[in-house]
Amino acid sequence: MPAASAASAPEVRHFCRFGSGPASGGYSPLPPDGLCLSAFLLLSRPGRPGEVLVGRIDPTGPWERIGGLTPDRVRSSEGGWMLPSSHLLYFEAPEEALRRIAREQLGIDALGIGPIEVRSETYASRLHPERRRHWDLDFLARGEAPPAFSGRHPAWKELAFIDPRATGRSAFARSHDEILELAGHRFD
Repeated sequence: MPAASAASAPEVRHFCRFGSGPASGGYSPLPPDGLCLSAFLLLSRPGRPGEVLVGRIDPTGPWERIGGLTPDRVRSSEGGWMLPSSHLLYFEAPEEALRRIAREQLGIDALGIGPIEVRSETYASRLHPERRRHWDLDFLARGEAPPAFSGRHPAWKELAFIDPRATGRSAFARSHDEILELAGHRFD
C-alpha cells in the first residue's frame, strides 16, 4: 500500500454551522440547492398503528400560511395524499411545529405525541432537476388521534386513515410516500 503523499492536500470539511455570506469564522454558507426543516405528524387510530392519517388538500385553504406551500406547490399536490405537515417557522422548535400542525391543520388543541424521530436525506430534486442536491431534515412524530377527532377540517378536501401497504406510492403527493417509508411503513 503506497504511503500518503506529503504533498496531498488535507480533506476540506464543512461542518453544519451556517452563517450568511461566504464561509468564514467556522461558518459555512447555506447549501446552494436548499435546506428544508420539516415536521410530519403520523397519527393513527387507537389500536391501529399500521394505519396513518393522510389528506387531500383543499387548494382554497391557507396552505402558504399553515404549511409553507406556495400556490404552484399546492396545485401540484392537490390530487395526492399528504401527511399533516409543514416546514418549520424560523426559529420554531420541532415540538412547537408539531403542535401547530395539529392545531392549524386538524383542529386538535391538545395532542400527545411520542418521541420525535429525526431523519436526514439529500437527493436530486424532482421538482427542480437542474439542482444538484437538496437537503432535508425531517422531524417525525407519532401519536393517536383523540377519540373526539371528527376526521374533518376545512384545509382538507378529505382526511382518511389509510394502510400504506394497501396504497400505491403514486397516490401520494410531495414525496410523502418516502416520509412514510422513513417512518418504517412499507408499500406492497
